[in-house]
Amino acid sequence: MLYTRKGDGGTTKTFGCDQRVSKSSNIAEALGSLDEINSFLGLLKVKSGNMSLDLPSGTVLFSANIDRIQQDLFIVQAELAGADKKISPEKVVWLEGIIDGIEKMLPPIKTFFVSGGTELATLSDIARTICRRAERRVVGVTEEGKITISKETLAYLNRLSSVLYAFARIFNHMGGIKEEAPKYD
Repeated sequence: MLYTRKGDGGTTKTFGCDQRVSKSSNIAEALGSLDEINSFLGLLKVKSGNMSLDLPSGTVLFSANIDRIQQDLFIVQAELAGADKKISPEKVVWLEGIIDGIEKMLPPIKTFFVSGGTELATLSDIARTICRRAERRVVGVTEEGKITISKETLAYLNRLSSVLYAFARIFNHMGGIKEEAPKYD
């Protein structure tokens, strides 16, 4: 059933919790932000199609990697909602491997870049900003002290935004688009 009517009063339940919480609570906001980045990654996954990149560590099929990230975000959401699930250190290392491989193919970063270029680069930049918001919401919930999130999960969210930034840069590079620095004038 797609509806239960239990949330009509503005409350919801989290995983394995008998208590209802306000839909405007920090935990609901954090879970919603994670849901939002996961959904947006679905768009990026579809748009990337069969695009791939050969790195020293192996071929990166963007859609497959994005799908794996989406699966990992369900672990993050489950942990945040109180389930006995956690991001493993290996998942953080996996993201770092993608970032490191892409960085070796690009000039070093010396400035901020204006978002845009190819459609995939732009979508990756939007995903990065949504991810940063989700990370801020999760950190906010942990700072309240009501929920403990593993250091690996926090590291994963931080690396995820870096992966998405790397994706934006490499998509522009692959499309022959030169990165544009802000002019500040």
